[in-house]
Amino acid sequence: MAEAGVTSGALTQLPVLLARPSANASPATEIGPLANASLLGADLARVSLLAQALKIGAMTAVILLSVLGNLLVIVSVLLHRRIRVVANYFVMSLAFADMLVALCAMTFNASIQITGRWMFGYVMCDMWNSLDVFFSTVSILHLCCISVDRYFAILRPLEYRTHMNKRTVAAMLAASWTTPAVISFLPIFLGWYTTSEHLSYRARHPDTCEFIVNEVYMLVSSSVSFWIPGVVMVVMYSRIYQEARKQHRAISRTPSTINFHSTDCAVPLDDITEEELTLALSALNNIRDDPTGGTGGTGGGGGGRRRGQFALH
Repeated sequence: MAEAGVTSGALTQLPVLLARPSANASPATEIGPLANASLLGADLARVSLLAQALKIGAMTAVILLSVLGNLLVIVSVLLHRRIRVVANYFVMSLAFADMLVALCAMTFNASIQITGRWMFGYVMCDMWNSLDVFFSTVSILHLCCISVDRYFAILRPLEYRTHMNKRTVAAMLAASWTTPAVISFLPIFLGWYTTSEHLSYRARHPDTCEFIVNEVYMLVSSSVSFWIPGVVMVVMYSRIYQEARKQHRAISRTPSTINFHSTDCAVPLDDITEEELTLALSALNNIRDDPTGGTGGTGGGGGGRRRGQFALH
């Protein structure tokens, strides 16, 4: 029994003896796993800090380049009188809209990407979403207006100044800046853009700012800010492409000079600009389509041939 007791006590103390460090064990063997874990944690922290710094630098660079680039466009149009034409008013207004996208939309998005949460409250969330939708739609509508301007400049060069005057351009710019408010500030601040469940969720979680829309708002917003302008731009640039190919074929068949019979002179094509050549070709096409010049016959001052006599040889 005594031997059994001794044996039982030894077995009881065996886990303690095994857990106790040996006198011959080295300190490096004991702290090795802990040191490796600490070094790994420090490396991960440095990598995370470096990634965060790169993200901040990239976002800051994109915002600054967007602001400075669009500001350069605006200043260039304002300072140089030769490019201060009606068509460039669209470009200057587009640059202003894109600059506001960088200042009012990209900055808030950068704060979410950096911190991982929304820090500006419930009302500013609606303001940010409204500004994002507003300026993005303004930018797209400006692209649509530019396509219409190019359409009249290339396909209707003789009527361009009549259609695209300052009053028309001002009306198009006003529509481009006011129409997006109907699908941005009004429905977003009144809560029409989303579901009641999402509004309740936002009220309970003010540190989140998610833009979740319902089907009606998605249909109306996408139509105004994408589908309708997209269709207009596709049609305009398709017609422009067709006219460009037509003029290219006409120019390839054109000789080196244009003979004006009324003055018996020849003008080398190298001495005239592309715009003047386009106007000349358009006038020639109009004369060929209506040789009487709209006078109803060969009378009326000799017809269109006598009023604009020139021919290509």
